[in-house]
Amino acid sequence: MPDSRVPRRRRFLVCEPRHFAVQYAINPWMRPDEPVDVGRAHAQWQGLVNAYRTHGHSVETVTPVPGLPDMVFAANAAVVVEGRVFGSLFHAPERRAESVPYETWFKGAGFDVQHPESVCEGEGDLVPVGRWILAGTGFRTTREAHREVQEYFGVPVIGLTLVDPYFYHLDTALFVLDDGRAGGEGNIAYYPGAFSPGSREVLARLYPDAVLATREDAMAFGLNSVSDGRHVFISPGATALAGRLAALGYVPVPVDMSEFHKAGGGIKCCTQEIRENLS
Repeated sequence: MPDSRVPRRRRFLVCEPRHFAVQYAINPWMRPDEPVDVGRAHAQWQGLVNAYRTHGHSVETVTPVPGLPDMVFAANAAVVVEGRVFGSLFHAPERRAESVPYETWFKGAGFDVQHPESVCEGEGDLVPVGRWILAGTGFRTTREAHREVQEYFGVPVIGLTLVDPYFYHLDTALFVLDDGRAGGEGNIAYYPGAFSPGSREVLARLYPDAVLATREDAMAFGLNSVSDGRHVFISPGATALAGRLAALGYVPVPVDMSEFHKAGGGIKCCTQEIRENLS
């Protein structure tokens, strides 16, 4: 089975944590009185970038802006499907200015950017997989934004309701193991307890072979992971989940991002994927 997992080269956009800090509290993880070790955060972030490049992925950077401490969480800035960019309108006023430098970057790279009319937080709540986009709501991104995303991309959007504030974004409770671009519906890993009963039933119907994670692994940011179809860049604290993935033929690549956990983020939060086509 291990030889059947084939990685696909990805293009990622990240932002250096030059100004990273916890200056306000907009999720249960954030405690402004807990100091951030900026040097350690930068070393961890560089370790993630190095891990991506070592495994054959391209990594580009957007310039960080002073006064935007959460700009390092690049995933929240947009979602990109087949070279089309749907931007963000952040729920928290403290983060709304982040959309501007990301939009500038995308436009400079030759992309058009669609502005959302409703609150929408990019890949934080929008997860393309197979023939559809899984879309979280409950804490940040609204159902109105789900409709906007479907109209813009012409891709069916599956709404999922998050119910646990520790998993305030979909990408803290679910990640894509196989994106389905080589055919099929793809596959995911997720923590069922993060979702409403109806949403759990939807996920069970769509992904009967999904990998289910425990709350312990979810709280260790094990589901804020990135997979290239073979290698899974994962928090080293999610030991049980890593073991299950290895048994299924995936190759866990532990990357410590614990300094970013203080702000409620991890590997995927720091990673925007630029999906230019479906081939």
